[in-house]
Amino acid sequence: MNKVIFLDRDGVINREIGNYIYNLKDFVINDGLEQALNVWSRDGYSFVIVTNQGGISKGLYHKNDVQDINAFLQIWFESRSLNLLNIFYCPHHNAIEHCICRKPDSLMLEKIIARYAVSLEHSFMIGDSDRDIQAANKVGLRAFKINANSNLNEIILKNDKS
Repeated sequence: MNKVIFLDRDGVINREIGNYIYNLKDFVINDGLEQALNVWSRDGYSFVIVTNQGGISKGLYHKNDVQDINAFLQIWFESRSLNLLNIFYCPHHNAIEHCICRKPDSLMLEKIIARYAVSLEHSFMIGDSDRDIQAANKVGLRAFKINANSNLNEIILKNDKS
């Protein structure tokens, strides 16, 4: 069984700016992310990204825009020797259609757990919204809600001192 950290994208990995982020020029990695991921990687964790991308359904941007950012993230993780298993995204928006992959539903997480033999006991989710936490809870995964754009390394250091 694999130890996996499930990461929301906007607000956890990259700067949340209040609008949909679909262009690499607007995509800024949050401070402390690399340091935090390195700590977890040394502890034997792999990573997956799970993100709602409802702007596709709304016609605000295209799947190719999301795939460009995903390709950037894959290279970013790989160049730092961080084991990114996959990036899952839901292109739907509940104002347009209903689906069971969009968080707070849990299909994306269920697919990851099955595909990568995830140990629920040794894995967790980090998100910046209630829907991230709700999705994790539906599959029995521990979840930690952080403020958008938090420095994950500072959170780790603070918790290590506690």
